[in-house]
Amino acid sequence: MGVAAAADWWQNAVIYQVYLRSFRDFDGDGVGDLRGVRSQLDYLVDLGVDALWITPFYTSPMADGGYDVADYRDVDPSYGTLADFQELLADAHRRGLRVIVDVVPNHASSQHPWFVEALAESPGGEARGRFHFREGKGEHGELPPNNWPSIFGGPAWTRVIEQDGQPGQWYLHLFTPQQPDLNWENPQVRAEFEDILRFWLDLGVDGFRIDVANGMAKAPGYPDRVEGCLPEDRSLYLDRDDVHDIHRAWRRVLDTYGDDRIAVAEAWVPTHRLALYLRPDELHQAFNFPYIKAGWSERAIRQVIEDSLGGLGASSSWVLSNHDEVRPVTRFGGGASGLRRARAAALLMLALPGSAYIYQGDELGLPEVVDLPDDALQDPKWERSGHTDRGRDGCRVPLPWSGTTAPYGFGPAGSAATWLPQPDEWASLGAQLQAEDQESSLILYRRALQLRRTLNRHGDGFEWLDDKDTPPGQLSFRRGGGFVCTVNFGPHDITMERPGELLLASAPLRLGDNLFVLPADTAAWWQADNEGRGTEQ
Repeated sequence: MGVAAAADWWQNAVIYQVYLRSFRDFDGDGVGDLRGVRSQLDYLVDLGVDALWITPFYTSPMADGGYDVADYRDVDPSYGTLADFQELLADAHRRGLRVIVDVVPNHASSQHPWFVEALAESPGGEARGRFHFREGKGEHGELPPNNWPSIFGGPAWTRVIEQDGQPGQWYLHLFTPQQPDLNWENPQVRAEFEDILRFWLDLGVDGFRIDVANGMAKAPGYPDRVEGCLPEDRSLYLDRDDVHDIHRAWRRVLDTYGDDRIAVAEAWVPTHRLALYLRPDELHQAFNFPYIKAGWSERAIRQVIEDSLGGLGASSSWVLSNHDEVRPVTRFGGGASGLRRARAAALLMLALPGSAYIYQGDELGLPEVVDLPDDALQDPKWERSGHTDRGRDGCRVPLPWSGTTAPYGFGPAGSAATWLPQPDEWASLGAQLQAEDQESSLILYRRALQLRRTLNRHGDGFEWLDDKDTPPGQLSFRRGGGFVCTVNFGPHDITMERPGELLLASAPLRLGDNLFVLPADTAAWWQADNEGRGTEQ
């Protein structure tokens, strides 16, 4: 059917995150690839999403899973070729799916030609000006230029050996030493990334997810962090006001390609700061990370919803998890109760006005893999933390597709072992098995996304349904067209007045003519009038 031009397609879209290494392996080497994604586009169409966001597939030594980019205009051989990407893009568009790609502007790879050139020249040279090279402190420059810590652990500075074999300058890396931060005060950096955006836009991508969108700008003079400041205080190098000039320039580039190309910010900032990234001349979306951190709490989630709808409005982009966060099933308690809560949380998220992002595998109810062997861990956090932080590998384990033994159809017959081992407990969670089970998480997601398309035709209206008799732990709201969502966060069943016809529930309900019982850790969707009625589930 193809992708139709629509300026506001993103405002209510459901976008599926493909963590490429773990989605589907086409060539059998144990690592997901672009042809693997292409082979499963029909699965995404059947799921009911509007677009997919693909994590970095660029040339990379993979020090941080591809977020260390050595060539921003080509595909890493482990993922395929540029032609493979173009074929994937064309196939997705033919199916009506849009494609968003990652762009990583805060840092490059230490194997990027610019950084290789910088190491080969003397201090003060043009190539070093594209990064943050500084002289060290101490009598012989043996101390870092300041006390900034790396987000992945350890110091944020590494000293280089100069061409004469002697220790020399230091360079800044907010993440691993293999990810030197780019200097966005340098006009060459700004021009280069605008050209990178045009390269991918010319190929036809529908937008960009901006990695560390609150990074890039650093405090002039690189002052020390104040001793005793909170660990989360990163105001000297994250979320600085200067970063918005960069996003305004990028928006101008996007707008030259029409009004249906978008950019979404990965920015871990409070809601009132997040709104700054969404001004009319900046970015289209920003992930609503406070929603991830709210936990399974009626009070906390209600506050996030109110703050978001009040400060972000229709630009809210809800997200339950991603490749950096513990999966909801485990985050909400694990086991059967964690799965019940994750299913309810999905219905709640998908009922809210705005767009929603689904992380691959959440539609299967996958838990976090918390017992990966130490020698299997690949997240750089594991080494950088001195083996105290096991990192994010637990949510990145390759997906189960079919069969009851590993690799569960992740790759073709005879494939190499998956790059992270899959647990035996996933034998019952494969997509093929769940597609045949009407009570599975996969079927719940499919039904919810189908109904959501009808819901969103009624606009962005939102109203809490509260009165003095509302029991603790219960949350209810109404959207346009008579749609009602009810959620029970509490440990006990709640008997309530029936809002209308049941459309969908995350767990079985007991229904009466005028009352119904909403079980603990359950969400339900209702139609309060004759408009857009669905089928009781």
